[in-house]
Amino acid sequence: MNRALRRAAPLALASAAALLLAGCAAGSAPDASETAAAADCMDVSSGSLSDGVTVEGDFGVPPTATFATPLQADELQRTVVTEGDGEVTAAGDRVNAIVSAFSGTSGQQLFSQPATITAGDESVFQAFLAGIDCVPTGSRTVTVAPADTLYGDQGNETIGVAPGETVVIVVDVQEPLEPAKWTEDVPEVKFGADGEAPTVTLPDTAPPAEYQLKVLEEGDGDEVQAGDTVTLHYQGTSWDTGEVFDQSYGGDPAQFSTDDVIQGFGAALIGQKVGTKLIVTIPPQYAYGTEKSDQNPLGGQTLVFLVEIQDTAAAAPAAG
Repeated sequence: MNRALRRAAPLALASAAALLLAGCAAGSAPDASETAAAADCMDVSSGSLSDGVTVEGDFGVPPTATFATPLQADELQRTVVTEGDGEVTAAGDRVNAIVSAFSGTSGQQLFSQPATITAGDESVFQAFLAGIDCVPTGSRTVTVAPADTLYGDQGNETIGVAPGETVVIVVDVQEPLEPAKWTEDVPEVKFGADGEAPTVTLPDTAPPAEYQLKVLEEGDGDEVQAGDTVTLHYQGTSWDTGEVFDQSYGGDPAQFSTDDVIQGFGAALIGQKVGTKLIVTIPPQYAYGTEKSDQNPLGGQTLVFLVEIQDTAAAAPAAG
């Protein structure tokens, strides 16, 4: 699979998707006894440390978090800073969120990016599950995570977490993501012959602020379900620069789960049929986040993807 679609690559482009996963690797994977009861909420309460974190910024964009440093926690604490009015999350729900993490030692932001988290997923660290667990959609939570609920004695050098370090996590729990119909200022698309790359010509307008999708040709095959492994060709263009930053054309089709790519890409596939050709415009908050850096060059950019869905299959159970 090519880099631009991976929520975890390259290194600092790693969105929360990869950073959230404990998986079966050595370290602090969630205790199965605590997550096996799918109908239960986690046993996590607020405390003086989580209550002491001040969060500022609009919902759905990277916030700032202020707290006394160095912060060292012995237990997981979660405070609901803002309670939403949507449906309460439950085990098995795929929850869209903006996840922002801060160093407990320095107070500096470690990362802030969109992610889709499955509530109750045993492959996700407890510290991140706590942020979305049994709260109404629209909520903002603060979790103070001791090392043993996160990266443990190994830390995470990739994002600057030292061994044994406490991390403060702010999560905005968002509404389910669904694109609007794209009817105005749709780019012109010319498909190439014999496997040649297509040409997408963007209109001379400002990037759309809305997440939008247009079906160019509807297929008649199986429908893509959330979590499916999808085989497809794609081309990604930055609306901000007009440049193609990644594509599968010219090589083998890409193949990945709808859960393993940026939010706006994965959500665009769900519900589509094999054989469908579509184009989707994804604003930064559903792509690589609103903050651009040398390590995250696509941050802050509106992305346009042309997609041809070739096959879909239910994901195989993960090995533990």
